[in-house]
Amino acid sequence: MTTVDRPLPSVGSVCRTRAGVELKEFFRQRESVVFTLMFPVILLLVFGAVLDYDLGSGVSFTQYFMAGVIAAGILGASLQNMAINIATERSDGTLKGLAGTPMPKAAYFVGKVVQVFAVTVAIIAILLAIGAVFYGVDLPSGSDWITFVWVAGLGSAACTLLGIAVSSLARNGRSASATVTPIALVLQFISGVFFLFSQVPTWLQTIAALFPLKWMAQGLRSVFLPDALAAQEPAGSWELGRVALVLGIWCVVGLVLCVRTFRWQDKIDR
Repeated sequence: MTTVDRPLPSVGSVCRTRAGVELKEFFRQRESVVFTLMFPVILLLVFGAVLDYDLGSGVSFTQYFMAGVIAAGILGASLQNMAINIATERSDGTLKGLAGTPMPKAAYFVGKVVQVFAVTVAIIAILLAIGAVFYGVDLPSGSDWITFVWVAGLGSAACTLLGIAVSSLARNGRSASATVTPIALVLQFISGVFFLFSQVPTWLQTIAALFPLKWMAQGLRSVFLPDALAAQEPAGSWELGRVALVLGIWCVVGLVLCVRTFRWQDKIDR
């Protein structure tokens, strides 16, 4: 009998399959789902209930906090979730096994990006719904949605690439969470997520300005807050042009770091 060689599936087909695998694996892990999806929701519920005061111009703290908690949710779904998951898969041999298959390596990253996109959209939708229904948060309108989309998109892209790069910092999967989570928390505290950015000491504002979370939160504040509150920003304006520039630069930097640091197995194969 003669055997007929079947053609390999197209790259597009492999990428779609890999994206489906990534989504199934994520939603089957209850811990990841609860932490990534529910943590921002818990933050919104707690801070919205406890810090219910007026900031001026008829704006409540919850309205201000909405931008920060969405930025934190994007950071968690991209940088934090990506870094921990990749470090775990590297440590348990999953990456090494995938590298030895005919699967195009690009399909692995496409699957991760699709997972981040899906989870990010889910987080944003849940937060907007809770904010509007329970706290009367005014949702974006008109051209503000365009700003919302490009800020969230650029911020997510930058944090996703950084997450892939940061995954190499952890020695193994067991230490990944302990390595990455403190970094994410510090960035949230100094980037104006949990309280007014104007209340952050100036030297910490300077440090925060070096990283994408501060700029993502600032760009999102321009969507949820009236222009009158732009005067409370360090530059006295929303600086949307600079927001786009910094997030774009971080996308390039993140890509370079990914190429230079990503590896398919631990340095010491256990």
